Amino acid sequence: MMEETALMRKSPARRPQVDPFLWIIPLVLAIFGILMIFSLTSHTSLEEYGSPFTLGMKQVEWLLVGITGMLVMYMIPLSFWKKHSGVIWLLSLFLLVLTLIPGIGIKAGGARRWIGFAGLRFQPIEFLNLALAVHLSRLLNTSEKRGLSVFVSITVPVLFLSVIPLLFQPNMGGTILIFALSMAIHVQCRGWSWPFIAGAAGFPFFFMFIIREGYRLRRYIAFLDPWEQPMDSGFQVIQGLVAFSNGGLFGVGVGKGLQKLNYLPAAHTDYIFATVGEEFGFIGTFFILFFFLMWTMRACSVYKNAEGFRATLIWALTVSVLIPLFINLGGVLKLMPLTGIPLPFISYGGSSLLFMWVKIGILMRVCREVSLP
Repeated sequence: MMEETALMRKSPARRPQVDPFLWIIPLVLAIFGILMIFSLTSHTSLEEYGSPFTLGMKQVEWLLVGITGMLVMYMIPLSFWKKHSGVIWLLSLFLLVLTLIPGIGIKAGGARRWIGFAGLRFQPIEFLNLALAVHLSRLLNTSEKRGLSVFVSITVPVLFLSVIPLLFQPNMGGTILIFALSMAIHVQCRGWSWPFIAGAAGFPFFFMFIIREGYRLRRYIAFLDPWEQPMDSGFQVIQGLVAFSNGGLFGVGVGKGLQKLNYLPAAHTDYIFATVGEEFGFIGTFFILFFFLMWTMRACSVYKNAEGFRATLIWALTVSVLIPLFINLGGVLKLMPLTGIPLPFISYGGSSLLFMWVKIGILMRVCREVSLP
């Protein structure tokens, strides 16, 4: 007995295990995205800023900020997020409302989706995406209500209050994203029946939302038949398909793509996947999807060992990365109308990149606490 006690005293405490691929895979994707941004923006950066590296270096700076944010989030215990999730969610709604105030919100492309201060631009939808994932995960795990009661009293109010500012911006892509995320979190925690009914019942309202504004209707028509107006509403869709066609199996080579030369709008943002298809071909796009699949499998391996709030939060953070991926690919591949959602970790944009890394940091923290004895 004394020998066993001595051995227990000598044995070191079990260290928390964090899967390094949870951050290595996003880092590979982000670095690849930066290389593509350098390739796609060199000519426009030279014309607008006097240097071919300006936009690429901005993305490098945001990557460093994002990695710093990841490290900070990793140091914060989950008890903090669980305790303050409501305040964080309300803060994200407040920032969304600020986008609607002239002088604070920045209007671009007919919508107010940005906040500008000190020369920087920030898109609050990215913050809301994170805040809703944390807050709804906590509410659904702490409520004792069941069935329709929990759906009507928790999921629907959180969703409704979250999308109201998005409808006024207007932001159809953000609305779809928040709706899908809310339903996905409810499915994990309370089952799929009521989210399925809500999705079916909400489709007519979604269609009315599309046809209410002329530009949304033109975008929908361009999705159905882009060749009806090939030089207007269907131009971007067609040029994206041309990019994939040019790339073939192996691509035309790095920096040799033609679509970036003012043929394909948003080549380094929403349509960066199409330009990857042009310069790296089917092989390049396949490897991007493969890396996302590997990252998802790693996150699922952590999810299998978690319970309660931790499990729901892992699920919520994972789908909050995958839903923008599917929305972006759906628009670029002509599987759904364009929505303006960037490709996670790869598209140009500081707000998206920063909060993607913040999610990685929180996910790693969950992984650490799940592995504790």
